[in-house]
This record gives sequence, structure tokens and C-alpha cells, in this order.
Amino acid sequence: MNAPNKDALTPPSPLGLEIVKITYLKGPNMWTYTEVLEAWLDLGILEEWPSNRIPGFVDRLLDVLPSLGTHFCSPGVPGGFLLRLREGTWMGHVLEHIVIELLEAAGLEAGFGQTRETIRSGLYRMVFRVPNEKIGRVALKAGHELLHAVLNHQPFDINPAVNEIRYYIDVRYLGPSTAHIVKCATKRKIPHIRLNEGNLVQLGYGARQIRIWTAETDLTSAIAEGIAGNKDLTKELLKSCGIPVPKGELAESIHDAWSVAEDLGLPVVVKPSDGNRGRGVMVNLSQRAEIEKAWHLAKAEGSDVIIENYIAGDEHRVLVVGGNVVAACRGEAAWIVGDGQSSVQQLVDSQINSDPRRGKSDIHPLETIQLRSVVLANLERQGMGPDSIPETGRRVLVSANGNHAIDCTDDLHPDVAHICTLAAKVIGLDIAGIDLVCRDIRQPLAEQGGAIVEVNAGPSLLMHLNPAQGQPRAVGEAILSHLFQDDTHGRIPIVGVSGSLHSSHIAMLVAWLLQLSGHQVGLACSDGMFVGKRKLENYDASVWESGRRLLINRNVEAAVFESDPISLLTEGLPYDRCQVGIVTDSLPVPGLDEHLMPEAEHRFKIMRTQVDVVLPSGAAVLNADDPTVLDMAKLCDGDVILYAIDGQHPALIAHRAEGKRTVFMHDDIVVHDDGHHRFELIVRNDLPDVVRAMPDDVLLASVGAGLALAMEADTIATGLKTFEPLHSGHKLTA
Repeated sequence: MNAPNKDALTPPSPLGLEIVKITYLKGPNMWTYTEVLEAWLDLGILEEWPSNRIPGFVDRLLDVLPSLGTHFCSPGVPGGFLLRLREGTWMGHVLEHIVIELLEAAGLEAGFGQTRETIRSGLYRMVFRVPNEKIGRVALKAGHELLHAVLNHQPFDINPAVNEIRYYIDVRYLGPSTAHIVKCATKRKIPHIRLNEGNLVQLGYGARQIRIWTAETDLTSAIAEGIAGNKDLTKELLKSCGIPVPKGELAESIHDAWSVAEDLGLPVVVKPSDGNRGRGVMVNLSQRAEIEKAWHLAKAEGSDVIIENYIAGDEHRVLVVGGNVVAACRGEAAWIVGDGQSSVQQLVDSQINSDPRRGKSDIHPLETIQLRSVVLANLERQGMGPDSIPETGRRVLVSANGNHAIDCTDDLHPDVAHICTLAAKVIGLDIAGIDLVCRDIRQPLAEQGGAIVEVNAGPSLLMHLNPAQGQPRAVGEAILSHLFQDDTHGRIPIVGVSGSLHSSHIAMLVAWLLQLSGHQVGLACSDGMFVGKRKLENYDASVWESGRRLLINRNVEAAVFESDPISLLTEGLPYDRCQVGIVTDSLPVPGLDEHLMPEAEHRFKIMRTQVDVVLPSGAAVLNADDPTVLDMAKLCDGDVILYAIDGQHPALIAHRAEGKRTVFMHDDIVVHDDGHHRFELIVRNDLPDVVRAMPDDVLLASVGAGLALAMEADTIATGLKTFEPLHSGHKLTA
């Protein structure tokens, strides 16, 4: 292949770049604190053709994705990326912004990306934030195709690409209610772990975790959920506590439906005993034929059919969390207005289903109305069908319920709020959606003949997050305050040990010290996985998957993790933040060359991850004998403890001069000195053989971790004297 002509006025054709390799980093990494997809891009000839050298490229790109013109970039202002495009930037950087924009267009907040050249000319690492690998791969593929189309003057319709990404977001990502709670948890610094492909999520770690499943929690009683699913039983319990409910009975057959309705008094409501979202519910029925037809429709949606008195008024949904009302919405009936030309089906599509809040996926607070079952029955009662053409100005009722869209939280009368919280308590739900019907929610129910008609477990939050009218409500924050009281964060003490120099020895010794402090300690290191003294796995557990398994374990009250440079580079850390981060060294390890990270500056970027995740209340424990590691001290959000063999190391002297803690050896004694107080913690000769055989840096790093965990000096010394290997086959030698 001939060398590119840097002076050429027009680029060769066709133009393109190659995606060489894709890696999904599942935890904090050298790029950022969250999951990212990393792609290696070979620009080939495009290395000589930045964006400003390709005639018409920028304008063609903006024609396809106009919103790119508002992207931030290095200038730090809206439109910064456009400035970079005009001045000239490389195609890896362009692809990064294209992918981010496609993700945003599909409804997923991305917002982070970076592109950096490797040591090999023309080869770039490009990363972008995405919470699921499959979603990331689909977005990368679409962005790659879009870029190639623009480069080669080909048309590109982004709608199919965005729709495909949106499909995988719907399939692979959290539902909107769960995603909202997780987003609120992240803002409150509460970590989370997704436990399945659905909406089962763990908030917090180990023994301090609480699990949610949409709007159900660990505190949601299975008995209460079962009661709420039985509408007849729910009404009986509510009625027994003086809560107004409509009179109703089960109609076991279509032959019973009319007689039950007559006994109750007309008009009535017919609904399934265990339906949801208004499915199978018909209201304000007075004719025998329509009641019997409604029985069939309700039976198709649930196991039993309930017939109850019709309560005049509007439907309302009140959300109760932890005994408090946090949000309320009023329902609105769905109507169409005839124009004398369009059919009912056409009017439903143009006047109702065109509402962007309606759709078939979970991200839509309102469902798309389809002309079947209950809707067809409603139309039939008005003498209409899908093909009927209502005369101009005629209003036709399409759906009378299931359209909670108008926020009315501030209008709720205190008496109504009290009855709703009482209803949730009677059923036993910590989070409940209370459905009630009344004419005016600003007045007590008793005065207007209003009643509670249902109590729902696991209620949707969308109607409160995205109401058609009124302000969104902070329902996610309310749920978290209910689950994590007193501003707790669901965290357990976590110690991370990164490096290649005796890191497994340090991890084991620190785990022993933590256990001596009264914790049930989980340990994931290269010698296996342990909880307490029990070995769960016999393989190298210093990998992301093993660490994540420990954090899921409810028995784990504190945890220690070993991470080597390769796992940091290819997987990321299994936890988001830690109390103590130990970095032992920045030595070269096998495998870094093939990842094109051979230099000390590269190892700094990799190993700093351990320091970056230290909590402000925690501390980094760093080996001052390694200059690259020592340079990481400035990155730590928390305290820094330095250790070195020689107490007169210049870095230790300077650290002590600032009143900061150092650990070193002096005459075979482990010493702690912060410039104000000097403590001789333990004499090496007083240690058992297994500990005395350890290198000095293992003792120093472990003592530093104990100090960072606020252990007393006597506790640390006792731990060192009593240490026992976690299994007999382990050799603790230099």
C-alpha cells in the first residue's frame, strides 16, 4: 500500500475506520467511575484526514445529526465539539460523539466519552459510558455505520438505528421506575448491583444491602402483596377498619352477574379480582347485557370477577411510602372528538395515541389505546365501532380509567391522606399505590361518598415522575429515605489491594485484622475466595466476578479485594468506592505490552484507579518506595498513609512534617509516626513464624490499612501475633 499523500486536496475513496477490539469494563477503571465500553479503532488512512480536511464532511454530519452541534467538548461550552470539528479532529473522537448522541436519542443518559491515541500510530482507544454491554455494542455498530455513510457521501436514516438501540434499552436495561430509584441512589452515594436481567436490584453491599424489585422492597411483605392481589379480601380488611370501600361481591358465573348487580344496586363496576392498569375494568354499567358482557371481559383478565357499586367521581392514585403520602395523581378519561370525516380508529390514533407519553414500553406512563375488549365495549355502548365516523363535534368516550396523568399532590385533604396511609398499613405494604374514586380530593371522602377501590403492591412510579400536568414528585428520594434512614449509605468497610508485589499476602493479613475487629469478612484474592475462615472457591478470585459475588453475600460485613493491573485494565473494580485503597507497586507485569500499556505513565493510569475510588472518609495506603505510586497521593479524596522500609525516606519526612501518618521499620520494629506522636507497634521477633517470614512491605502495608480502618494499635499488634493462614496449603513467603 502506498504511503498517504499528506498534501492531497481530496481524500481517497472509500473512507473508513476499523473496530479492532471491544472490551466492556464493568466497574471503576482508568477512564471513569462507572461502566464503559472500550473500542480499539484503527483509523488507517483517516489518520491523515481529520474532520476539517474532508470537504463537506462537517456539514453532512450535521445534516444527519444536527444535535451534535450543541455537544460540549474541550472548550467546555455548548457547541465546543462543533468548534473542534471545524478546526479539525480525528475520526475516533467523532465516532465517540456520534455514539453518545445515538444513545441519548434512544433515551439513555450517556454523557461521557474519551478517545486517546495508543503507542501505535493510527490506533486509538475510544470509550463511552453505557450500563449494558449489548446496548453499547449496538450503539457502537450504528455509530460506525453512520460515520462511514457520512464519510462516503451516502444517505443514513438514524430512525431505525435509534429504534434498535431503544429496543435493547427496553429489553436489557432497568425499567423506568427501577432506573429512577437507582439514579436517586447514585446521587445519594448508595451503591447498587443489578442481580438479574430484569428489575431486581441490590442497594448497598453485603450485610447492609436492601433489595428492590421495581417498587417492592425487602420490607414488602409477601403476605401483604398476596392480600393486595386479592381485591375482595383487600376490601374486607379495609372495611373492617372503617375505611370507605364500595360494596361488592364475587360473581362466580355470568348467570350470577346480573343478580349480584341487582342486589348491590345499579349502576355497577365490573372488574377482574387480580387485574392491573385498568385492564378488564368497565364502569357505570346499568344494563343486564352490558354487565354480562363486562363479566366475560373481566374474566379474561383475571381469575375471578368482582361486581361492586359504581362510585361517582374521578379516579386517583395516591402513593404511600413508609407510612407517608408522597405523591398523588388524578385520572382523566380518554375522549375523541368527531370531525365528520375520520373513523374512530383514525381519531384515536391522531388525538390520543399521538401523545408522546403513550406507548407500548415501560418508559411510557400511559399505554397506547388499542381498540379491543373493554374499549370496544365502551364504543358499542355509544353505538360506535372502529370504522364508525362520528359527526363533527361529537365527543366519544374511549377509555374511562387507567389514565392517571394529572398531579394533585398539593390538593390532597389531610383526611384523605390519613385514610390512604391507614389503608397501606392495614394491608401491610411499606410501598403502596392506593386507588380511590371521589369528586373532589380536596374534601374528606365521607362527605362526598368517595371510596378506596384498590390497594396495589409494587406500584408504577412513572405517573408521578412524568405527569401530563403538574410537577414531578421526588418519589425515588422518598423510597430511599424509607429504606436507608439516618442518611446511611448501605456500605460495609471495603479494603482494596492493588499491585503485583505480595498483594495477596497483604489482602489475607488485612482480612485477618478486620475479622479480629468483630466483622464477618469476605476476601477475594489470587489464593481463592473466603468468607471468614471458610474457603468458597479454590481458584484465582482476584477478578471482577468473584468480588461482585462477595458484595452480594448477605453474610459479609466487611470485605477485602485483591486486584492486579490486568484485571483493572480489562474489567475494572467490583466495587464503586472503598474505605481503604492500598497500592503496593507499579512494576511491569506480563500482558501489559499486548494491551499497549508498557510505560510507567501507563501503569500510573491503571493503578491510580485504586486511589481514585477511596472515599473522602477513607485513606489510601501507598508504598513511598515506588515513585510512581507515591505520585498518586495527590489524587486521593481521603487521607493518605505512606509506608516505606526506611523511616528517613524523604517522602515520609515531608509527610510527617504535614502531620500525616507514616509507617516504617526501625531496628526490626514496626513504627507509626505522624510527626506528633511516634508509636512502636510491634517487634518483628515477637511475631509467629508465618508472619515473621513475610517481607517488610507486607507488614507495613497491612499495619497502614489497620490504622486507616481506625483500629487501635493494640488490636493491630494482637492481630499480627495471632495470624493463621486461611488454609494449610498457602505459603506466606517472600
